[in-house]
Amino acid sequence: MIPFNKYYNTFNILSISLVIISLFFLIFKGLNYGIDFKGGTLIELRSGDENITISSLRDNLSQMNLGDISVKNFGNETDFLIKFEINDNKNVIEEIKLNLDKSFGNNFNFRRVENVGPKVSTELLRSGIIAISVALALMLIYIWIRFEWQFSLGAILALFHDVIVTLGLFSLFGLEINLSIIAAVLTIVGYSMNDTVVIFDRVRENLKKYSDIKIFELTNISINETLSRTLITSITTLLALFSIYLFGGEVLKGFSLAMIFGVIFGTYSSIYIANTVLVRLNVSQKTIMKESDKN
Repeated sequence: MIPFNKYYNTFNILSISLVIISLFFLIFKGLNYGIDFKGGTLIELRSGDENITISSLRDNLSQMNLGDISVKNFGNETDFLIKFEINDNKNVIEEIKLNLDKSFGNNFNFRRVENVGPKVSTELLRSGIIAISVALALMLIYIWIRFEWQFSLGAILALFHDVIVTLGLFSLFGLEINLSIIAAVLTIVGYSMNDTVVIFDRVRENLKKYSDIKIFELTNISINETLSRTLITSITTLLALFSIYLFGGEVLKGFSLAMIFGVIFGTYSSIYIANTVLVRLNVSQKTIMKESDKN
């Protein structure tokens, strides 16, 4: 049996430190919002010339005063994804086409052009924040109904930890936040909660079964009993996510990276945050029986 409970204090300190550092970056550095949230233009290009590079494209476009420009490969070496800030010039796309044709010849196929205005981007950001908040609130209510309030507190603290630390990493590395990242965060919430509920179910079963064992030892027994299921789920999910990250193209990289962070932190928090809350609150069989009598 792996003695997870021996490291509760150590990993609690680590978790608190990670949350504080993440909040520091989120407050003072902020997030790198993509076009979805700050407005701008996105162009997907396909080049007929394999010699055209990202640097040559960026150098060419930066001479047009388009503001902050991002140029990336999109799937393969002849596909490019160009993003730039909001531009008041209504003919900017035509001017880009003319400029590229003049510099590189008629080698480009404009496969997709998307524009997001500031009003729409603000609404999308607000909707994303509301979606995450509602998901966390509903999870809290679900656990409160399914278990006792002590379990609910542990689960919601674990969820906040996963979301804040994942966003903190995106802030630290300056990774772009777009709608797919919001979808990833919502998926992380569901994944982390599922993992926590599995362990909590076993904890409550063992509380009824072993009335003489303290919660400190009982959580360790429950984690070990569900460990194989947790590892199989986490490892298979991570294998799929790493495949998407490596071979899924530029569009899915942010989503898969956020999910990779979320699965790792979700597995970790189910063991070292959700369960340690039960230990700190000294949950026992008497606690379960009292709550059951009230209901």
